Amino acid sequence: MNEPILANLVTLTSSNDGELHPLQLIAEASFVVQLVMLILTLMGIGSFVIIGMKMVRFSKARRVSQAFLDAFWEGEDGSRWTTTRLENVYARLGQFEGSPLAAQFRAGYVELARVLGEGGSGREAEGDTESVERAMRRAARGEITRLEAMLPFLSTTGATAPFIGLFGTVWGIMQSFISIHGSGSASLDVVAPGIAEALIATAMGLVAAIPAVMAYNYAVRFLRVIESEIEAFGYDFLNIVRRSFLRG
Repeated sequence: MNEPILANLVTLTSSNDGELHPLQLIAEASFVVQLVMLILTLMGIGSFVIIGMKMVRFSKARRVSQAFLDAFWEGEDGSRWTTTRLENVYARLGQFEGSPLAAQFRAGYVELARVLGEGGSGREAEGDTESVERAMRRAARGEITRLEAMLPFLSTTGATAPFIGLFGTVWGIMQSFISIHGSGSASLDVVAPGIAEALIATAMGLVAAIPAVMAYNYAVRFLRVIESEIEAFGYDFLNIVRRSFLRG
């Protein structure tokens, strides 16, 4: 069923002077090389989709986290932190969806409210800040895990796509040598198609791998920055808890 389609594709991509076009080479490539090209195409498309999604997600996380920090420290003048002040920040968390810092604060605030509810109110409350710290760490790990989602695919694409393309290259060159043996001629007309399709497989592997590697490296650096910000905010919040609410 596919033969007429491939034949029409070859006809459309062939020129009168016998010049070989990339689409013609792909259409006439062996099944193995076509399978390699299909795999690389899917890996490339998947990588670009993930890159686009991560760019949007990371940009939002950075922007909203900065807005949350501005709101959290708003009016900071050395005045004492109170439950009312924390409640005001908590009430505004709906504005900061997508911020890992806001999610960490939510977990810490909820645990702090539970501890205060069990032990009393203000500095008279007997409580251990370890439970608040554990809640914040769990939230931080969850946020980092969500940010890391699908990044292994970029790493896998960057590491394997060149080798998959190389396999297609080796196979295409091998077919060229088989063609030489079968025809008894080593002319360019015999070996050129196989070598050309092999090089297309190599190029497709590089096209899939290079953006994936660059995006993965950027994502790793971004995650390190976010982890540092989460850690710093966690320390600040725990210091506030120890000074103003609980005896650690």
